[in-house]
Amino acid sequence: MSREQVNQICAALPGATAADPTTELDSWKVGGKMFACFGNRIDGVCVKTDSVDTAQMLIDAGAATKAPYFHKSWVLVGFDSADDELRHRIQTSYDIILKALPKKIQAGISEA
Repeated sequence: MSREQVNQICAALPGATAADPTTELDSWKVGGKMFACFGNRIDGVCVKTDSVDTAQMLIDAGAATKAPYFHKSWVLVGFDSADDELRHRIQTSYDIILKALPKKIQAGISEA
């Protein structure tokens, strides 16, 4: 999968917004909170998991690696991963961040 394809996946999610596209780093947010991040020097997408344990399980299983500079609950899923796995991880990260937003912000996103 390419950066363009990942950007298309992220852009299709309700309320998702891209950070400044002129930088080397692409990051996607919902409600002002990041759910996906990737760039020229990262061969994959950094995404949030529901816990440090889940992140470690994905790393142990070889489905992801430690996301550099991120909390231990984030992992790096390679662009060479299966398309459905990468889509699933982006969607899961988005869902985790969305559910953690205040109800008023969630409502505004679901109404859009």
